Amino acid sequence: MKLAAIDIGSNAARLLITDVSVDEKEKTSFNKVSLIRVPLRLGFDVFDTGKISDRKIDLLLNTIKGFSNLIKAFEVEAVKACATSAMRDADNAPEIISLIKDESGIDIEVISGSDEASFIFENHIAENLDKDHSYLYIDVGGGSTELTFFSNNNLVFKDSFNIGTIRLLKNAVSETMWYEMKDDIKTKTKGHKQVTAIGSGGNINKIFSLSKRKDGKALSLDLLRDYYKELNNVTLKDRIALYKLREDRADVIVPALQIYVNVMRWAGATEIYVPKIGLADGLIQHLWEEVRKE
Repeated sequence: MKLAAIDIGSNAARLLITDVSVDEKEKTSFNKVSLIRVPLRLGFDVFDTGKISDRKIDLLLNTIKGFSNLIKAFEVEAVKACATSAMRDADNAPEIISLIKDESGIDIEVISGSDEASFIFENHIAENLDKDHSYLYIDVGGGSTELTFFSNNNLVFKDSFNIGTIRLLKNAVSETMWYEMKDDIKTKTKGHKQVTAIGSGGNINKIFSLSKRKDGKALSLDLLRDYYKELNNVTLKDRIALYKLREDRADVIVPALQIYVNVMRWAGATEIYVPKIGLADGLIQHLWEEVRKE
């Protein structure tokens, strides 16, 4: 059965199409068929003006229409479409969602930060790791960072903070917001086993790719600090040329590293695993559970 997830973030919109199968032993396999990313950068409008501009509405509508056509072409049987931080903050989000529904047939749900953290956690990566550590999922987006903390087989907390890469580029993150995140992490992880981080999002995946590490190997906090200093000390143009980054990755990768480094420091985590999962993967898992129940 083919399922599709649409993730409309502050930096990009993604369509993930996955083939889900169940073998004779009732084991479920999720095989990615297609992943398409369009750098719409809705957050640049919203975190400045509180609205999504007419130009970006047109781009978003064309993107979702394209996704809708691909969904039909791949004969997808069920779809889940969600929007996150930028659409949460956009005053004109209801009109945009209504327009997209009318024009493309796709129903978009604007999810809370807490729901976003829950969907990412649906990947259950920590359940396959050793029980001698606690695990902190860190998902850094353009508009927000979602944290989910897992210890002794239990979900201890999930939180969302309006600290994201585009907000940092737009100087829309105050010292108070940083302090609140720091206090929250230190308080809620205190007394638990040694924390290991699990990172998701395009920026940490790109850092993992640059590191040339083998899949399954962790990145150290010191390495992330080194990359932060290295990338922060060159111009945007040089980042694109030297590290072969797209422009829409080159500008956000530095604030992303700042967030990962801070969160890991405050949690006492010295390593981060990068299993190449994100919100879209969690949405597929959630959609599969819904389809099975039906």
